[in-house]
Amino acid sequence: MNQPLAYVHPGAKIAKNVVIEPFTTIHNNVVIGEGTWIGSNVTIMEGARIGKNCSIFPGAVISATPQDKKFNDEDTVTEIGDNTTIRECVTINRGTVDRMKTKIGKNCWIMAYCHIAHDCIVGDNCIFSNNSTLAGHINVGDYVVLAGMAAVQQFCSIGNHAFVTGGSLVRKDVPPYVKAAREPLSYVGINSIGLRRRGFTTEKIREVQNIYRILYQQNYNNTQAVAIIEAEMEATPERDEVLEFIKNSQRGIMKGYFSN
Repeated sequence: MNQPLAYVHPGAKIAKNVVIEPFTTIHNNVVIGEGTWIGSNVTIMEGARIGKNCSIFPGAVISATPQDKKFNDEDTVTEIGDNTTIRECVTINRGTVDRMKTKIGKNCWIMAYCHIAHDCIVGDNCIFSNNSTLAGHINVGDYVVLAGMAAVQQFCSIGNHAFVTGGSLVRKDVPPYVKAAREPLSYVGINSIGLRRRGFTTEKIREVQNIYRILYQQNYNNTQAVAIIEAEMEATPERDEVLEFIKNSQRGIMKGYFSN
């Protein structure tokens, strides 16, 4: 860690085997866990809490103050989970008084030029492809994939195992297990390939498909579809997860491709 061409504030807490490359700047009130590698020309600002075995590539800026005019220098943080990779020129802003933190989970892969704004909560095992952008106050579940140049509007939620295609504009909530595409953003099927890769059985995938057939392909409104799913489908963790997501949606869920 003893890199004379990097600046590390004396108040930063850096594990002994962290590698910090030349021309990187680490501010006060930063914690970095064991085995993490920080590339050249990275800026890690106050409030960063970076886990173990992370990789942060050149040009990234972690825990900069929020791009929010209401921010008044509150003591907020940015949390990065273990084994997460942050590629070139990614920007992640720390939280505001809304949530007091921005959080990225474990085993995530955040590709070049992504932006994650204040008060976003991102789950584990997510992949954000190049130039994906999250506005503030967004919830992203586990195993979510955002393809390149996806843009997510503030206060949206994206459920576990969802896949959002490249160039998408996400203005409504994206439920769990689905593929989202087209303009305006719509349901185009479930993320069956991703689910198989993660060990979901054929029977479980079929169950999820049946849930979304009722919700999106049988001309019911959301209230009717939820009532039918609850009445006719066996209670399982996946069924209940989808129903809870719909009931808790603040922005409303995206439409189906048969919607006008």
